[in-house]
Amino acid sequence: MINTPTLRQWRYLVALAEIRHFGKAADACFVTQSTLSAGIQELETQLGAALVDRTKRKVVLTPLGEDLAGRARELLREAEEMVLLARAAAAPLTGPLRLGVIPTISPFLLPRVLPALRKRFPELKLYLREDLTYRLIDQLQAGKLDLLLLALPFEGGALDTLPLFDDEFLLACRADHPLARRNAIKLEDLAEAPLLLLEDGHCLRDHALAACRLPPSPRRDGFAATSLPTLVQMVDSGLGVTLLPQLALDAGILRGTDVVTRPLGSARKADAARQIGLAWRRGTQRAKEFTLFGEALVAAAKATADHAPQTEARSAETKSRP
Repeated sequence: MINTPTLRQWRYLVALAEIRHFGKAADACFVTQSTLSAGIQELETQLGAALVDRTKRKVVLTPLGEDLAGRARELLREAEEMVLLARAAAAPLTGPLRLGVIPTISPFLLPRVLPALRKRFPELKLYLREDLTYRLIDQLQAGKLDLLLLALPFEGGALDTLPLFDDEFLLACRADHPLARRNAIKLEDLAEAPLLLLEDGHCLRDHALAACRLPPSPRRDGFAATSLPTLVQMVDSGLGVTLLPQLALDAGILRGTDVVTRPLGSARKADAARQIGLAWRRGTQRAKEFTLFGEALVAAAKATADHAPQTEARSAETKSRP
């Protein structure tokens, strides 16, 4: 039988590969620098090959060291999943869960559902990371996140997805805008409208254009916002119109503004909507647990929607109509 290195030794190598500094890598592993250095030397001796080129200025991994660090990262992730799988078999959704969420969902949905999730799964330790879709996918693939809550579809990554619900888009404009006089907005009405959108990198921009079958144009690229609240303020200042998801409207994003909403005329409501869902690494042993989390999230969202009073956003639809 081959005498294999320990998980601790592989963890030291992965930390050194990611941080490139012995002292900081040791801190990340909660050991002294001498302990980490000795662990790396023992690993090299055991393998019979150099993994790290040590210089006074920086730490450089050898080609073999880089290759083994990547493989060790996968090994550590699998070992962690085995532990979590065993825990989930006895009690699902207990312990840590690192959830990545995009910023056009996080502040509008999570405050509604987290209290119910905490009540149902009191032993769940939920760590949240808010970021753009492509960066969250990178972190998921690197093993830094376990699960993503985002809008479907998205590009990149061999991930499994679970659709949860549709999030309808509505036109948002000032109450004195000509489009505010209409009960419903036809898609052709948006072709020449000064449509304001989020800046590149936000998937909501692409989903909004796709939902209304609108191509990007120079007129739409003149102004862009970094967040939905900023977008609403731009509309409230009379710079143009925009498309907002129902999640943000239900959360009261229009409160204190003169912005109203109108539904988009479409044969099917889902045509002018984005789909909210979960995504996880393909082949993970925690798929059943993540599916349970998704079902609980949908139940919590529905419960809060059923008991919520009429939102300010929806009541604003009656403003300024002839």
